[in-house]
Amino acid sequence: MAPKEIIQINQIETKILFLRGEKIILSFHLAELYGVETRVLNQAVKRNKGRFPVDFVFQINRSEAEWLVSQNVIPHIKYFGGSMPYAFTEQGVAMASSVLKSNRAILANVAIMRAFVKIRRILAKHEILSEKLQELENKYEKHDSEISSIFSILRQLISEEEKPKTKIGFLT
Repeated sequence: MAPKEIIQINQIETKILFLRGEKIILSFHLAELYGVETRVLNQAVKRNKGRFPVDFVFQINRSEAEWLVSQNVIPHIKYFGGSMPYAFTEQGVAMASSVLKSNRAILANVAIMRAFVKIRRILAKHEILSEKLQELENKYEKHDSEISSIFSILRQLISEEEKPKTKIGFLT
């Protein structure tokens, strides 16, 4: 595969979303990464239903689609055409690469799995930090109200989601 075709993990991270408490990739993003048309991916899933239980892949509903529009993941619900897209969990992504037999699908799957692992590590670090903060808070909460206000501020900082950075400059 030519170097320009290798998929970068940071490209994939932007396509991983949280929906129904799961990390997912939408079918049109997954098809793009695998280098196939969305309809080809959907047909492969339908032909191999036994390989795709509901915890591997599910079709999003209208309210979830509206949420995606509000989060600027997609420009408009009409973007989907006539039907709602499928959402692939991490296991569904792995299974999809097994039904799509191409070198690009294999390489894309490796990159996608690395992106999922990277996100899992980031979330684990965040949880560890929260636990350590809780331990410190329990240890020092009786001593001073100022310390408890510091913990309060730290909790707010941890709970805030990182906002996407807007690009500055002129469009060409």
